[in-house]
Amino acid sequence: MSLRLRLLLALGFAVGAWGCGNDLTVTPLEAGSVDGLSIRDGLAVELFVDGLRGPTQFVVVDDGAVIVAEINGGENDGTGRVVRVDPATADVEVLLDGLDKPTGLALVGDELWVMERDRLTRGLIGGDRRVVADGLPNNGRSQGTLTVLPDGRILFDTSGSKRGSSVVDGSGRLFTVASADPGARPVEYASGFKHAYAHAVDAAGVVWSTEMTDGSFDGLPAADEVVAVQEGVDHGWPHCVGDNRPVAEFDGDAARCVDVPASQAVFAPSATPTSVAVSPFSEGVLWVALWNERRVVAVGTDPMLRPVPVVEVLSGLERPQHLLSMDDGMYVSDFGTGRIHRVTAG
Repeated sequence: MSLRLRLLLALGFAVGAWGCGNDLTVTPLEAGSVDGLSIRDGLAVELFVDGLRGPTQFVVVDDGAVIVAEINGGENDGTGRVVRVDPATADVEVLLDGLDKPTGLALVGDELWVMERDRLTRGLIGGDRRVVADGLPNNGRSQGTLTVLPDGRILFDTSGSKRGSSVVDGSGRLFTVASADPGARPVEYASGFKHAYAHAVDAAGVVWSTEMTDGSFDGLPAADEVVAVQEGVDHGWPHCVGDNRPVAEFDGDAARCVDVPASQAVFAPSATPTSVAVSPFSEGVLWVALWNERRVVAVGTDPMLRPVPVVEVLSGLERPQHLLSMDDGMYVSDFGTGRIHRVTAG
């Protein structure tokens, strides 16, 4: 059995049935149980939380409540907040408000970490907050999500920004902060990203990141992607974009780009992958939320097959934002409808 066939069969187990034939044609998506969402055969989708206001990143805590960051208005209104929602009663408690575009949220023990447009803060829920980093360089919009690594470090990115052909100092990078150290400062983890918006760690300890490579390079748009992050390594941007395409206007060439970590999966330009999570349904599979394509897809992690096939698992969403894999299910937030759905094995 070929490596490609094994991956396709693995994806089929994870996201539903595959049709017969030499091309392994995927069976059509079936209508889901929530407002016309379409879900891969073998999975089921249900509404978990409703009534949110532009939800970005969220966590589900031990008592079943959801702590979620919300834009809560216009993107630049400065009215963002963090709320605690009880799915059973729909009760909402505002934990933080007046935030500037909160896109990242993490809970480590009793301490809540929040990433806004250009600052990262930490503090006990209901207590004083301390600024970990402020004035972070960015693309003028956001810094993406926060990820807790297995050793307790918080991983975040500074979205890439250029002045002419020069990268703004400190932008386009991934950083970590040791959550166990109250006085810890960010330490660079990897570089060369336009916008490493979201991240996930698989069972083997591999750190995966989405990459939004918006803009034009040598007059052409670049593909968005998922890549395995290598600590301490330059991942190419702006000299190499998409699947290691050299960019002459930024001094990129084949020799420079050949050693850049390759794309695991590529998406259309401006697909906007806002989240990546490890599938709870099968080993060796990641789920990725594609904001502008209004769908969630699955990709394999076998490095021998990259770029790997992209398989649609959930569609009909307005703006899929964040994925959270836990308790044998996948939670999917929809920024556009203010809902969080839960996908389980059907």
